[in-house]
Amino acid sequence: MLRSTAVFSVMTFISRIAGYLRDWLQATLFGAGPAVSAFVVAYRIPNYLRRIFAEGSFSSAFVPLLSELKQKGDEKALQDFLDHVAGALLAVVVVVSGLGILAAPWVARLFLAFADQSESELVPLTAQMLRVTFPYLVFISMTALAGSVLNSFKQFGLPALTPVLHNLAMIGAMLFLAGYLDVPEKALAWGVLLAGILQMLVLWPAMSRLGLRTRFKFNLRHEGVRRVMKLMLPTIFSSSVSQVNLLVGTVFASLLVPAAQSWLYYSDRLTELPLGLFGVAIGTVILPQLSRLHADKDAGGYSRSLDWGLRMVLLVGLPAALGLALLAEPLTASLFRYGKFTPDDTRMVGYALTAMSVGIPAFMLSKVLLPAFYSRQDTRTPMRAAIITVVANVLLTVVIVTPLWWLDVPFAHAGIAGATAIAGILNAALLWRYLRRDGIYQAQPGWGRWLLRIALGLVAMAVVVIVLRGWIGDWSVMTGLWRWAWLLGVIAAGAVAYGVVLIAAGLRPRHLRQ
Repeated sequence: MLRSTAVFSVMTFISRIAGYLRDWLQATLFGAGPAVSAFVVAYRIPNYLRRIFAEGSFSSAFVPLLSELKQKGDEKALQDFLDHVAGALLAVVVVVSGLGILAAPWVARLFLAFADQSESELVPLTAQMLRVTFPYLVFISMTALAGSVLNSFKQFGLPALTPVLHNLAMIGAMLFLAGYLDVPEKALAWGVLLAGILQMLVLWPAMSRLGLRTRFKFNLRHEGVRRVMKLMLPTIFSSSVSQVNLLVGTVFASLLVPAAQSWLYYSDRLTELPLGLFGVAIGTVILPQLSRLHADKDAGGYSRSLDWGLRMVLLVGLPAALGLALLAEPLTASLFRYGKFTPDDTRMVGYALTAMSVGIPAFMLSKVLLPAFYSRQDTRTPMRAAIITVVANVLLTVVIVTPLWWLDVPFAHAGIAGATAIAGILNAALLWRYLRRDGIYQAQPGWGRWLLRIALGLVAMAVVVIVLRGWIGDWSVMTGLWRWAWLLGVIAAGAVAYGVVLIAAGLRPRHLRQ
């Protein structure tokens, strides 16, 4: 599991580097203006649906059933299951995408309901971009199907690497297409569509090399399809609760200045780095592992595997959150403070990133806790936690943002990020409580020492980072090269301090293995 997680993380890191280049180019060429906010809305909606029909709800229901058939060794039944699920999935996403294209003006108006009348051009522009981004759902759903099959066969590298194509497609669209469009930012929408096509063209041949040549068969009454649908429905909230909360934030951000959408987008992109590198990596690797252990009725191995995942998440999630909070503005300045991205944009993204960082460990924990339910084909319990979380997020957003908006506080958007973070903590706490209540998870010995080591490491890291940041001074007056040099130096010093204290406190490589 550690080796598979490392492979997934390395491939994801390469993808994140390409993602940074994409975000840097986007910030440099387009800044954080209204047209970028229109793209954020047009991208976020199909991206949320992707969490349902692709690697979110669908994968959570599909992988345990596929693993169960794989464990039985019935290749004919496995192929038949795959054919019918692929056919049903394709039919559904084509219909949903078509409806989205037709309803684009109404969808745009819904998510920009509170936009200022002076920004009324945002609605038609968002609708135009939605008509381009909605078909992306079809291609990325087929990509996720192939990726889930590969992960079930312990092939994690290629599915983790294909998001590089997503970022490269968007970079290519910005460089070579933007100049030919009436609104250059529309190139971002076309880049999303191209990205979905490229990823599918890479993963489907890889799945075929496993001997699984999928033939689309449409029969909603097929037993496998019905089981997937039954498991999927409750996970629509639970597996994509963070995306639901982001959509809630998107609606409330329309109350604020037009750039608020963009500020939240950039802060969200930065929080996705540790989440994708470690949280998603461990969650992806642990789901087929837990599914196999559940099929084998190995309760002890099941609990030990889950315990390992929780420890690994806290080991990397807590310092990642602390580092992002302490270096929010220097990080934003180093990454995006070029071209049309202004000093005010840098400060505002920094505020949102600091607020969102509070929830990073919880977001990562949820990525490991959810597979514990899905591997047992229990999708109803996480749904209850998700409903509570979404309601709490809405209430928190109203309570926090309304007075800030009323008082015209410039960093009111950070309240949306803070509400999302608090809701994420609540979601993780509920999932953990349900597992403990039902006796599914038994904590292994040594948690006290594990948490003490992490706490000592965090104190050392915080001291080093705060002292160095105070000594360096104002990042905004530096050139780009010096920003990068100092940023990497401070990150390295903080990481070394954290690692040295962990080792001094007794952490050894054997503790990182399951």
